[in-house]
Amino acid sequence: MKADGTSVCAFPARTATDTGLPVFRFSCGCRCRITMSKTTRTVRQPGGNPARNGELGYQLGLRVRELDLLKETADAVSSQLDLDKLFQLVAERARDLIHAETVLIPIVDSDCEHYTYRAGCGSNAAEILNETLSLEFGICGWVWRNNRPWWYGVLDDMEQEEHARWEHEAGTVIMVPMKGKQHFLGGIAGMGKIGGGRFTRRDMDLLSLFASQVAIAIENAHAFEKLENAHNRAAEYQRELQSLNRELLSTNKDLEIIALYDHLTGLPNRSLIQDRMQQQLQISRRDEQSFSIIMIDLDRFKEVNDTLGHHVGDELLTQIGRRFTHMLRQADTIGRLGGDEFAVILPGTDARSARRVASQLSEALDEPFSLHGASFTVDASMGIAAYPQHGDDIAELLRRADVAMYIAKRNREDCFIYDAKQDRHTVHRLSLMADLHQALNKNQAQLHYQPKLDLASGRVIGIEALMRWHHPEHGFVPPDVFIPTLEQTGLIKRYTLWALETAYAQRAAWASAGHALSISVNLSMYNLRDTQLVESIRVLQEKWQPSAGKLIMEVTESAVMGDIQHVSGIMDELASLGIEFSIDDFGIGYSSLSHLKRLPVNELKIDKSFVMEIDKDPDDEIIIRSTIDLAHNMGLRVVAEGVETARTLEKLKTLGCDQAQGYLIARPASASAIDGYLSIQPPG
Repeated sequence: MKADGTSVCAFPARTATDTGLPVFRFSCGCRCRITMSKTTRTVRQPGGNPARNGELGYQLGLRVRELDLLKETADAVSSQLDLDKLFQLVAERARDLIHAETVLIPIVDSDCEHYTYRAGCGSNAAEILNETLSLEFGICGWVWRNNRPWWYGVLDDMEQEEHARWEHEAGTVIMVPMKGKQHFLGGIAGMGKIGGGRFTRRDMDLLSLFASQVAIAIENAHAFEKLENAHNRAAEYQRELQSLNRELLSTNKDLEIIALYDHLTGLPNRSLIQDRMQQQLQISRRDEQSFSIIMIDLDRFKEVNDTLGHHVGDELLTQIGRRFTHMLRQADTIGRLGGDEFAVILPGTDARSARRVASQLSEALDEPFSLHGASFTVDASMGIAAYPQHGDDIAELLRRADVAMYIAKRNREDCFIYDAKQDRHTVHRLSLMADLHQALNKNQAQLHYQPKLDLASGRVIGIEALMRWHHPEHGFVPPDVFIPTLEQTGLIKRYTLWALETAYAQRAAWASAGHALSISVNLSMYNLRDTQLVESIRVLQEKWQPSAGKLIMEVTESAVMGDIQHVSGIMDELASLGIEFSIDDFGIGYSSLSHLKRLPVNELKIDKSFVMEIDKDPDDEIIIRSTIDLAHNMGLRVVAEGVETARTLEKLKTLGCDQAQGYLIARPASASAIDGYLSIQPPG
């Protein structure tokens, strides 16, 4: 101590010890000034010693300053929520409090096995900042293990060997723990007393009190940091989710456009036309209004393709679509059904009014088309059917409009309104109805089976059961002829139960032969309206459940979406019995994957109209790729129908399709024929 009151100390030089803290060797050269308050006065008491009273006054002033510093520090740290700034503030205030050359703040890491020096101030503090040590090492580890401060006084409680180990550093190092409500946070370490000497019990008590104050602030800052980090992560997740949702919505929109609009003309395709018809049917029933349908087929269009090329034919279809659109009201809908066929929906019109619209459409074709240097005209044949005059459901109206159109073409007329007297199919249909009643009893109905190939393993893993009818007079009757008759007559319920019983039995037979296969059976919209369907299948399940394999019900998009509220309830009940569901002919209906997520669907079957042209039409590949990606994102497997070439099969594998069906794999055949097919498939 100099005469002017200045303390002279050494600038600490760091050396390694097992304390975990830098050891400072002191030499002259660094000055640290301690001054007393100018207001400190000698306290005199009657009969007292003035020197003694002066010392008491000094100590009193010191304590007042310490209390002021503690209060000031408590206010400062309580408002600081940035951990790094808080640690640095604690270090600086602790150095002032105990007059240490250096103060360091070791903080226990999240693994509770290490500690890191997060802040410090004073001589050479920067050299040790951000270093990480094991809690088994150093003074910080000792404080943690013993749950008490470190200062010179702890030597009295040590064994001789441990006393000798720590004695050299005891006087120049002090460290108190910072304890949170639940765990050890770290500590405050001081090294080197300004002016020399040892840290005292008073220093330890002050530093401990200080540490207890700041521990709460550190815990609050920790909590705030965690909350802020969590908030930032939540915000980032929210942004990512919003971005993914935008992408999904955009993809769904693109897919919907691709799926619902004709890529050539931009007009609604068959799917959307059927959807619009269904909507109009509901509106017309509610409002007791009529509406009409016009079916349009271009005459001699094949000649244009054959003579000028398909690219000219495509351009012609586009121009015709534009002309027709200009002739219609905003409320009307025109769409391309495929090839050279168009359909028009006319709300609020009867057959006679539709006849006038058809005449206007014919007139629109009178003006010659000029394409690629050629000028020519195109004619069209049109058929009209009106609700409720010609039918009460979409299928019937479409069929009768189609019948009327072919009558117009046959009679070389521009337009024809449906007339039951000229419908050649009516008598035939009545005959089929009578024969279908007896077909089951006479064993004329059969189930044929078509394998489903797993593209990953190359094995048959499932079979689709298909109804077939061999009429004794007419021979083989196509399913698209007799199944609509079954639906219209109500016989579909009886035939479906027969098909289910037969399929269950056949599945059991294959299982006993070592072939554990799923079997798929088709359900119509009329089946889904059957109140006895669930109970009937429950009985069959109880009878055949021991057999291996699962039962898959295939339903079309139109059947599901026609009355989704009712259908979803039926499907949920069947799903509870272990039944899986497959959406058949996906892509030509009017549903979307967003609607299907409400239903217990396990599988999508992409319609063969997209699959068969995948090598020729890039749009078909886009549709299939998008459908597969979205289906997989929803946890659905994808089956492609209509696979007829090895090239198509390889393309489907590349796109990630799960299963395939088609003539390339196997045609629908009898059970005995399938037995032979299964016997030669590759081993599992």
